[in-house]
Amino acid sequence: MIRQSIINRDIKSLSTASYTGRKWLNPAYLLSGATVVLIGLTLMSLDPEPAQATRHSKLELPDQMASSPKAGASDALDRAAADGIATDLSGQTIKLDIPASSAAPPAVASDEQWQEITVKNGDSLAVIFARLGIPPQELHNLLEQGGATGNLKKIFPGQTLRVITGDDSHLVRLSYPIDRLNTLEVVRTDNGFDVSTITQTPEFRTRNAGAKIESSLFLAGSKAGLSDSMTMELAGIFAWDIDFALDIRAGDQFTILYQEMYVDGESIGNGTILAAEFMNQGKRYQAIRYTDAGGNTGYYSIDGKSMRKAFLRTPVEFSRISSGFSLGRLHPVLNKIRAHKGVDYAASTGTPIKATGDGKIIFRGQKGGYGNTVIIQHGSKYSTLYGHMSKFRGGLANGSRVSQGQIIGYVGSSGLATGPHLHYEFRVDGVHRDPLRVKLPGADPLNQKYRADFDSKARALIAQLDLVRDVQVASTE
Repeated sequence: MIRQSIINRDIKSLSTASYTGRKWLNPAYLLSGATVVLIGLTLMSLDPEPAQATRHSKLELPDQMASSPKAGASDALDRAAADGIATDLSGQTIKLDIPASSAAPPAVASDEQWQEITVKNGDSLAVIFARLGIPPQELHNLLEQGGATGNLKKIFPGQTLRVITGDDSHLVRLSYPIDRLNTLEVVRTDNGFDVSTITQTPEFRTRNAGAKIESSLFLAGSKAGLSDSMTMELAGIFAWDIDFALDIRAGDQFTILYQEMYVDGESIGNGTILAAEFMNQGKRYQAIRYTDAGGNTGYYSIDGKSMRKAFLRTPVEFSRISSGFSLGRLHPVLNKIRAHKGVDYAASTGTPIKATGDGKIIFRGQKGGYGNTVIIQHGSKYSTLYGHMSKFRGGLANGSRVSQGQIIGYVGSSGLATGPHLHYEFRVDGVHRDPLRVKLPGADPLNQKYRADFDSKARALIAQLDLVRDVQVASTE
C-alpha cells in the first residue's frame, strides 16, 4: 500500500504540473517525469512481498518531445515497453522486465477456420477439393510429392478430413487421420507444401485369454474373445512344432498374454502376444517374446531355443490332409499302386502356398503329373516340391531367392489331380522323407550374452501364464 501511494502521488504531481512553466523546458525535468512513470510501471510489476530495492532508470526521449512533451513521453514509453529496453542513469542500456502476459500471442488457426468434411460414397480427394473450390493444380502439386501423400488416394466413406482454405480458395492446411495412431498433416509454405506424419504413442495394457478346443482353433479363439488375426498369430508362433491341419485334437487348450492398445482411454485393438502356451495331445509348448539389446525380436522356448525352425511344418494354413506319405498307395487317377512320396493338402482353389524355408527356386513350370510346380533348394542338403498349383506368384522365376513363409503360388488341380489340393514333398540329400514326421533342423538359439536378461523376463511371464491357466482350469471343473 505504501509503495502504491508513492506511485500515485508521483504520477499526480506529474499530471498537474504546468505545461507552460519554465521547468518543463528543462531537459532534466522532462527526463525525471518519464522516470517517475517508468518507476511506477516497474514497481507495479514487482511481487509486493518482500520489498525489493529498485534501480532507477530513465528513458532516452526523442527530440520532438520538446515541442510536445506529453506526447513525446508517452510515445517513448510505449516504444521502450515494446522493445523491452531502457537506459539507466549512468547511460548504460538495460533490458526491462516486461511481464510475459504483455507479449502478443502467436497467430494460430482457430477452430472456426477448420472445415470438417466427412467422406461420402463415391468421393475422392479430387471431388472434395472441387466441392471446396480448391484449384485442381493444388491436388496435383500435393500428390506429386509422393511418400505419405499416397494415403490421400485411399480415403473411404465415413472418414473425416479437416481443411483450411484461404480467401482465394487455395489450400492452406489439411489434416487426414490415416489410422487411429497416425495423422497426415499438410501445411502450405512459400516453397509449396510441407507434409508430415504425426504419430500418437498408444498406451499398452496386458490382457490374458485362454480356451479349450472343442471343434476348431478358430471357434476356441472366438470364444476366448480373440480376433481371427490374433488366432492366426498364435498358430504362427507354434507353426514349426504343431501341424494345425493334422495335430489338433479336442481337449487341446491354449493360454496367452497379449497387449491391448489404448488411445485417450479407448481401446483401438490388440498388440502383440507377449507369451503363449499350447497344450497339444498332452504335450506342453511355451513361447516367450523377447527383444534383445540389438533390437532383434523373436519367440523362444523357456530354455532359450528359438521357436522358429529352418522349415515350417506345413506350406498351407489350416488345410485338411487328404492323402499322406505312402510307398504303396492306389493312385486315384492312374488306378494302380504307386508310391506317394509326399503329403496332399486339400484346399480351395486360390489358397496361398508358402515356401516352408529360405532358399532358391531351381524349377518353376510344368512338370508332368505334378502340373504347375515349384521346387526350392534349401542349402546343399534340403529341397521341397510344391505341385498342382493353379498359378504361380508373380515376380518369381528360376533362380529367385525366397524367404520362409513367402507366397510362391496358389492351390489348384493342374496335372494329374482329381480336385484342388497341394502336393508337397520334402527331400533330404535327394531322398524323400515324410514331411509330417521328419525332424526339422532348428534355428540358432538365443545369444548367450542375453540369457540372464531373458531368464529374468521369461520367469515373470511364465508365472503369469501359470496363474491364468490355473484359473482357466478351475473355472471349467
